[in-house]
Amino acid sequence: MNQTRTSRRVLRGGVGALAAVALTGLGATPALADEEEPDLGIGNLARITGAEPGGGFGMPFSVLNKGTEEVAKVWVSYAVSPGLRAADSYSNCEYATAYSHDERPDSHYAVCAIDQPLKPGVVYVPERPVGLKALDSAMYDDVYMTVNGTEPAPSGDGESDPVPGTGAPLKLVEKGPADEADREKHPERYAMADVTSDNTADYALTGAKLSGKVGDKVTAAVKFINKGPAWVYLEQGQGAATVDIRIPAGTSVVKPDGFCDKVTTSHYRCGTSQSWVDENAGETYSFVLRIDKAVDNAVGKVKFTGKARPFDRNPANDTAEIVINAGTGGTGGSTGTTGGSSGSASTGGSTGSTGGSSGSTGTTSGSSGSTGTTSGSSGTTGGSTTGTTGSQTTAGGDLAATGATSTGPMIGAAAAALAAGGGILYAVRRRSAAQR
Repeated sequence: MNQTRTSRRVLRGGVGALAAVALTGLGATPALADEEEPDLGIGNLARITGAEPGGGFGMPFSVLNKGTEEVAKVWVSYAVSPGLRAADSYSNCEYATAYSHDERPDSHYAVCAIDQPLKPGVVYVPERPVGLKALDSAMYDDVYMTVNGTEPAPSGDGESDPVPGTGAPLKLVEKGPADEADREKHPERYAMADVTSDNTADYALTGAKLSGKVGDKVTAAVKFINKGPAWVYLEQGQGAATVDIRIPAGTSVVKPDGFCDKVTTSHYRCGTSQSWVDENAGETYSFVLRIDKAVDNAVGKVKFTGKARPFDRNPANDTAEIVINAGTGGTGGSTGTTGGSSGSASTGGSTGSTGGSSGSTGTTSGSSGSTGTTSGSSGTTGGSTTGTTGSQTTAGGDLAATGATSTGPMIGAAAAALAAGGGILYAVRRRSAAQR
C-alpha cells in the first residue's frame, strides 16, 4: 500500500464519492422529480481514428423519440476531453469548460437548445455532423453526447461561465421512420465515442547528482515529465506512468516519496497523482537519503516500467541515475545534473485535486484542492514541488488505499444517474495505451 503524503487528500473528491454518484453530468443537475423526462435516445456514436492534430473532423449523431407523444423541444449536449474542442459555434448552443475534478481532467462542453418538435418513432440527424477539432495535444480523447427533453441546469460548481455561440443554429432533420434496428441503436439518452489522433508523447526521466559526508542526509529529486506534444490519458485507477527507482549503495532511505511503494530497502516503485498527464507536466519524486558509508560514485538506476508506451518513440531519455559522491569535504545535500535528456524543459505539476471533505464539487462531494506545480529544468535536480491534494497511485499503478476502491467504467450506474434526470455525462473511462 502506498504511503500517504499528508499534504494530499483523497484524489479528486474521493473515489468512494465518485462511485456513489456514478457518472452524473458535467454542467447539469438532475431534472425535478415531478418533471417527467421524455423517452429519447441518442444513436451509438462512431469511433474516430486517425484524426490529425491541428485538424478538424465531423461527429455525426442521431436522435430518436422512442415515446408515443411529440416532444416540443430537446437539448443536445456534447462534451470533449482536453485534446479536442468544438469547431462549430452554433447560435443556439452555449459553450463552457468543466474544470478538472473527481478523477477527471478538464472537459469542454456545449448545451444546445433545439427548438423544434420531434415526432414519435422518427429518427432525426443534424443537417451536418457537429464540427470538432483536434488540438496539437490530441491523442487519446473522447466525445460524449446526451439528449434531453428538459433543460439541463448549470451545476454552479467548477465551471466557466457559458458563452453563447455566434453561427447558424444547430438543427435536426428527419431521416425517416424508426424500425426495430433503429430502436436498438438508440438504447440510452447518452453515447460516447473514442477519438484517437496520430500523435506521440515523450516521457522523460531526470536523475540527481548528490555529494555529502558519511552521516549526512541528502535529498534526491527524480523527475518525470511528459514532454508532449500529446497529453496522455490512461485507464482509471492506473497512474499515467510507473517509475522504478533503485537507491545507490551505501545509502539508506530516511523518507521516501509519498507516491512510491517500497519493494525492497533499496528499491521503490512510483506512480502518479492522476490517471492522466498533461503535456509539459509530470511528477517529482523526492527521497531523503542518509549516507551510511563512503562508496565512490555510488549509482542508483531510474527507469520506466509497467505497461508498454507505444506513443513514446524516444527511448534515449527513459532512464536516469542517482549518483552520490561520499568523498571527504562534501557539502551534504548539494544537487547537480545527471541522466535524462539534455536541455531545459519546464516540468509542470499534477493538476489540482479536490479533497474528500464535505461540500459538492461537480458530481462528487469534496472540497476543492489547490493546483500543484512541479517546476524545474530537464536534467536538473533542483526545482520545487508544490503538492496537490489528493490520493496517489500505488507502485503498480493502482490508486492508493484511501478507504475506497477504484471504480472502472460504470455505464449501468451512468444510466441510472441519467434516468434520474441527466444533462451532460462525461464517462470516467480510462484507457491504457496498450488497448489502443
